[in-house]
Amino acid sequence: MTFQVTVQPSGRQFHCDEDETVLNAALRAGVSLPYGCKNGACGSCKGKLVSGAVTHRAHQERALPAEEEAQGQSLFCCAIPQQDLVIEARVIADNDAFPIKKMPSRIAAMEKVSEDVMIITLQLPANEKLQYHAGQYIEFMLKDGKRRSYSMASAPHLDDKISLHIRHMPGGLFTDHVFSTMKERDILRFEGPQGSFFLQEESDKPIILLASGTGFAPIKALIEHAIHLQTQRPITLYWGGRRPQDLYMHTLCQTWADTLPNFAYIPVISNALPQDNWQGRSGFVHQAVLNDFPDLSAYQVYACGAPVMVDAAKRDFVALNHLPETEFYADAFISQADLM
Repeated sequence: MTFQVTVQPSGRQFHCDEDETVLNAALRAGVSLPYGCKNGACGSCKGKLVSGAVTHRAHQERALPAEEEAQGQSLFCCAIPQQDLVIEARVIADNDAFPIKKMPSRIAAMEKVSEDVMIITLQLPANEKLQYHAGQYIEFMLKDGKRRSYSMASAPHLDDKISLHIRHMPGGLFTDHVFSTMKERDILRFEGPQGSFFLQEESDKPIILLASGTGFAPIKALIEHAIHLQTQRPITLYWGGRRPQDLYMHTLCQTWADTLPNFAYIPVISNALPQDNWQGRSGFVHQAVLNDFPDLSAYQVYACGAPVMVDAAKRDFVALNHLPETEFYADAFISQADLM
């Protein structure tokens, strides 16, 4: 049995199998809905169920609280239709979507840039190029069938290599391998590009970029892409970490601030120790934005990092600083049970 799904306000329609999620059916039909993790954790694919009924597979409460579900909100990456549906969601333009491909890659370089962050560079096969938007991610397909997702930290125009920033999670199946036994020339298979986190190029609004930890990876790609476009839009980057060494590409960010017109960089540290001799901004990184920009009504915000930071930023920017909810774009880094 299949069900028809109609998306408002675009009017796009597609069919969904009875055991298929709304998001997977949409992507299969070439209807690009916003999404991030695809596993019920980030909330990026949340939209309104106008009519019809769904059941939700297991998901995190923070992504779809019970009260929101009772009000007609749905998490489309976990929603299984029970009848024909009418949903309300933004459809990404067809010319914004690149085909998702499965590809092999070779580890071309590995650089440990801090105690717990490794930058790995992937070499794609000869005559192969991955088309993607700066800000999107790939999924490594591991031998045991599990997958691990990482945002691409390099803009697509640069060359035929892809860089990723990987934080070590002690005990993690994949990251333990990265930090102990992985070596150059190893082969990894991945699927991508994935996700709908990328620069809205049609806008001329000034941009606030907000990153915590390795959430800097897709933000870096966005900045490189904006430089490539020679954008005139003012850009302010806020990068937060617990201690100064967490800002593992601080020098690069400072170089951008020193050389690019209309670009500002504000590093923020939450737990500096006396020996760090930190002289910069302290506290929560999203609070720094709240203090500096009391009126965000004319801005776009792109946030990436820990879910607690992304959630707090969206809540407070919209409620306190007048940011239109539709101008908040996010990619929350979700743990994927890496201890299993």
